Amino acid sequence: MLVETVKLATIVMRLTPELYPFLKKRELESEIVLRNGLEALATEDAMEIIQYSISEHQKDAFLH
Repeated sequence: MLVETVKLATIVMRLTPELYPFLKKRELESEIVLRNGLEALATEDAMEIIQYSISEHQKDAFLH
């Protein structure tokens, strides 16, 4: 089994580049571990990873 670690920015630019401007730098620099590597990743998988990453980064956010 191929395990690959990539930055979220790499996933976004490869599968959903139209979303890149909407993500924060901190989100884009998140390291994502892919069980079967980047080549096996589908667009639907990328969307799920992006959504999860956004929600993880919002956990520590404070509303003013």
